Amino acid sequence: MVYSPDRLLYPMKRVDFDPNGNRNTQNRGISGYERISWDEALEIVSGEIKRVRMVHGPGSIFWGFGSHHTWGNLGYFISAGNRFFNAIGASRILMNPDSWEGWYWGAMHHWGHSAKLGGADQYSTVEDCLQNAEMVVFWSSDPESTSGAYAAHEGTIRREWLKKLGIKMVHIDPHYNHTAAFLGGKWFAPRPGTDTALALSIAYVWITENLYDKNFVQNRTVGFEKWHDYILGKEDGIPKTPEWQEKETGIPARDARALAQEWGKKRTYLSPGGLPAVGSACRTAYGTEWARSMVCLMAMQGFGKPGVNFGGLQFGAPLNTRFYFPGYTEGGFSGELQFSGSSVNLYQRMPHTPSMNSVNQCVPRLKIPEAFLEGQAFAHITEYKSIEGQFIEVGYPTPGHSPVKMYYKYGGSFIGTQTQSNRYALAYQTDNIEFVVNQSIWFEGEAKFADVILPACTNFERWDIGEFAHCGGYIDKSYLQNNHRVMFVQHKCIEPLGVNQNLTIKSIWKSQKD
Repeated sequence: MVYSPDRLLYPMKRVDFDPNGNRNTQNRGISGYERISWDEALEIVSGEIKRVRMVHGPGSIFWGFGSHHTWGNLGYFISAGNRFFNAIGASRILMNPDSWEGWYWGAMHHWGHSAKLGGADQYSTVEDCLQNAEMVVFWSSDPESTSGAYAAHEGTIRREWLKKLGIKMVHIDPHYNHTAAFLGGKWFAPRPGTDTALALSIAYVWITENLYDKNFVQNRTVGFEKWHDYILGKEDGIPKTPEWQEKETGIPARDARALAQEWGKKRTYLSPGGLPAVGSACRTAYGTEWARSMVCLMAMQGFGKPGVNFGGLQFGAPLNTRFYFPGYTEGGFSGELQFSGSSVNLYQRMPHTPSMNSVNQCVPRLKIPEAFLEGQAFAHITEYKSIEGQFIEVGYPTPGHSPVKMYYKYGGSFIGTQTQSNRYALAYQTDNIEFVVNQSIWFEGEAKFADVILPACTNFERWDIGEFAHCGGYIDKSYLQNNHRVMFVQHKCIEPLGVNQNLTIKSIWKSQKD
């Protein structure tokens, strides 16, 4: 990847783009590029920043970035990028919680708090699962291929211990995934998007056969009566029986009933998703209902008792959580107080100069095309401080702010990751957006729709520092996927490609092979 033929080595300008004349916005993504000097590139970009800000006012510059980019506490966009765009004042991208959609929008309301964005606490669950569980249900969960998140195969050996201990395993997934192949056990394959029906039928069996923890439900939950009546069909006239779910999922009623009975009689761990609560069926249409049902099922079994909890041995290793080392999303040197983990984790530990954006306007990531093409877009915010926050609707443009006129795209490609991607291509070709600059490592995706392209380094071409499996603000204490903590210096291995004007990719690649 470092020596890819698609690496961007030098600043580039679209051949028919003239910042002082015809910009030909309709040709973004169509016309080719010519190499320009760094001096010319910086003059164009800095000149456009000043011009757009001066002519159009606050909010006219839009900074768009992906959920993740190259790792490191210093070079990560939340560090340098936040500080830069806070300094000039820019509209931000409003991110959707695409890693945990269903948990955030649905399950959060069953927990009664927003601390884990709808996910479950998993402290010390590795020990408890191995010592006390009799069964583990992996539901839309394939940690052997997804690594949970961030931690490679740290959980593999622990899951192998499940087999050696003789703990029964169940896998619920339309696909016979890698975890099922590795661990063995019973595999249920519902039709994609129908998992909630199976979950409701399991609850039906538990209610009608008294296989749930009535003491926990009575003393540790609220609202069970409404759930009870819905499951039995008193609300809509449809009892959620195993026979009913068979028509939805394709899983035979006898198998669904047998699963519910065994689950209700055994101390069972549930692993929904990767960590759990990241990825999985929560990303499907109506994934909110599946995520909600996962919380309700475990509440019926009294999660927190020995051997009964959330987890698939990917997260929850017994580590010292008091030792602090900043993760890459904890702000770096940005001092960002709103959109990083700095305000929670860093402010009381070391002095730093805080920074805040003077512009309050946001553009919803899933509505960028509508914002550019139609001049308006609306979405509910991803707000982590409270459950009620997700009911707040934001509108673009924000009163008192200019519509976006300049788009600074930082890494990633929404064209390759968001829905109905043709919308994003069309959005670039509107003259509503006067200037587009893309800062990218490779000539791919949305880099090909920019007016000016700025090349960037890979992690091998710069110094940084970090910790294995620890992202900081994205997932609190995500290093608990490990049996250990590893902090490391990310060594600069080579000089940035393209710095030496006489070198080409071919000559560098040949020298490396030699």
